[in-house]
Amino acid sequence: MTMRRYLLILYIFSTTCLFTQAQPRISTNRDMYHFGQIEWQKPVTVDFVITNTGDQPLVLSNVTISCACAVADWTKTPIAPGEEGMVSATFDAKALGRFHKSIGVYSNAAPHLFYLHFVGEVVRKVTALTNYDLKSIGEIMIDKTEIDFPDTHKGEHPTIQLVVANQSPAPYEPVLMHLPPYLQMTKEPDVLQTGEKGAITLTLDTDRLTDLGLTQTSVYLSRFAGDKVGEENEIPISVILLPDFSGLSDTDRMNAPTIHLSQTEVDLSDQLKKKQKATSNITVSNTGKSTLQINKLQVFNPAVSVSLRRLALAPGENTNLRITLDKKTLKNKKQLRILLISNDPVHPKTIIQLKVED
Repeated sequence: MTMRRYLLILYIFSTTCLFTQAQPRISTNRDMYHFGQIEWQKPVTVDFVITNTGDQPLVLSNVTISCACAVADWTKTPIAPGEEGMVSATFDAKALGRFHKSIGVYSNAAPHLFYLHFVGEVVRKVTALTNYDLKSIGEIMIDKTEIDFPDTHKGEHPTIQLVVANQSPAPYEPVLMHLPPYLQMTKEPDVLQTGEKGAITLTLDTDRLTDLGLTQTSVYLSRFAGDKVGEENEIPISVILLPDFSGLSDTDRMNAPTIHLSQTEVDLSDQLKKKQKATSNITVSNTGKSTLQINKLQVFNPAVSVSLRRLALAPGENTNLRITLDKKTLKNKKQLRILLISNDPVHPKTIIQLKVED
């Protein structure tokens, strides 16, 4: 073999390898999802995470489902290498009985078509609870032991649903005790028979909250008639309330204030190794076009204190936020953060994290 021919073959081989490697590749978090038992005429949705493990953008061109009883949605924009997209399927649950459905996903990866699957059984009454991640509170099962309403704007009325199941030998009426006035509860059904599953729906009335920022309280799941409150049936509730920006026009938003902090992570470890109190100064600036108003400044650990020189900043102005941490009162390192609420419609919530090492 001549040297010229050898180099030509080597060139063709290397070019072919590069062409083969430079392509998108599909990876999924699962290719089969088991719904278990689902209730008749109550649609359910499954999400499949699609990851591009190749080195070229991945494009999902179309998604089809094997019957008209389900609809699909998917990430329409190109998925960059290493990034994730989504394929979702919503099943209408209109026909009783077992089901096995296939989702065809078309893409620019090889092979150009691959399949995902979901299975389950549509029943009039759910008797198997294995497909629910339930926790025990006595003989009552519930899917949430904490309730969180994050980033809720004044005037909104978001809802959260809790799945509850009766594993006691007697009929059970779901009740949340010590419900605050800003939460309304409904339940379906009113009474759960033994082995029956139902739902508690909580609706947050933000108009009845008195202050912006974080509000925390607890409710208690009654396990039987006449039950008392205690740590074993406590369900913590947290709400972060933000200002109402729904009335802002496009012009208002273009001329809105913009908050900027010199840092949002503060490491006080070195200072606390040398002295009992550590301090840090953060510059709070308004880089927007109208007055910035600091509406709320909250700390959540008794060892942390803050002082802010000014609460209102004209465009281009700044002020100093001083943070102090007292080692003597630092009993635990939980909630070492500061919450700042402002009238910046893009970033109304700013969190400053404090780091303390042993």
